[in-house]
Amino acid sequence: MMDRPLSVCVFCGSRHGIRAAYGEAARALGAAIGERGWRLVYGGGNVGLMGELADAALAAGARVTGVIPDSLVQREVSHKGLSELHVVSTMHQRKQMMAERADLFIALPGGIGTLEELYEVWTWRQLGYHARPLGLLNVEGYYDHLLAFMRHSVEEGFLAAAQNAVLRVSASPAGLLDELAAAAGAAGASHYGAI
Repeated sequence: MMDRPLSVCVFCGSRHGIRAAYGEAARALGAAIGERGWRLVYGGGNVGLMGELADAALAAGARVTGVIPDSLVQREVSHKGLSELHVVSTMHQRKQMMAERADLFIALPGGIGTLEELYEVWTWRQLGYHARPLGLLNVEGYYDHLLAFMRHSVEEGFLAAAQNAVLRVSASPAGLLDELAAAAGAAGASHYGAI
């Protein structure tokens, strides 16, 4: 078990998507993080699923850290009510800072930015830069086609089955948090720090 509250880095859309379930899942995940006394690290926006997630986490008592590039402060409307908001110069700095503050990673539904963030930390894990757990919150089957493609990558010899299995998948926000927390605890006392 960890000797301090877990820090959960969440990647998600700056849009709401067309299904109410996406926002419901973001709020449920934020609330579950706060109810456990954990911390949220995310992209610092106040729009789309990002805003839903952060507001729910704050309402549930979580410490919430946002990291946003200065070029996106207006576009993603940086959240003004966070515990910490770091404005950085580049997307590279944003992702590095978020990763350095995380014990585990979760992707909610989102677009290409969410996918890019998830795949980067997954690649870092494959290359041995960290051993932190990764999770995908598959709300109403949003990621079913992506998961099928990843299985195809395994079948075609471009991805090891063990590496594909690193990504934990669930439709339950609370269940996914519990699974990733157990994995983090089994991997060691703490992974928080430089990647």
